[in-house]
Amino acid sequence: MAVPFRKVSKTRKRMRRTHYKIEENGTTKCSNCGAIIRPHRVCTECGYYKGKKVLSKEEASK
Repeated sequence: MAVPFRKVSKTRKRMRRTHYKIEENGTTKCSNCGAIIRPHRVCTECGYYKGKKVLSKEEASK
């Protein structure tokens, strides 16, 4: 079984782990009502997507 020749320093270990972080979800504003939504999705507040009515008010609230 392979064994490391030297101990990995704290700095080297932490530099390797800098990529293991949580990123914030991207958000945009609805072009119709201005609510904050995730991009490329129907607005849950008004039911619009790209300026067109996709869902009715009852379906959007579910």
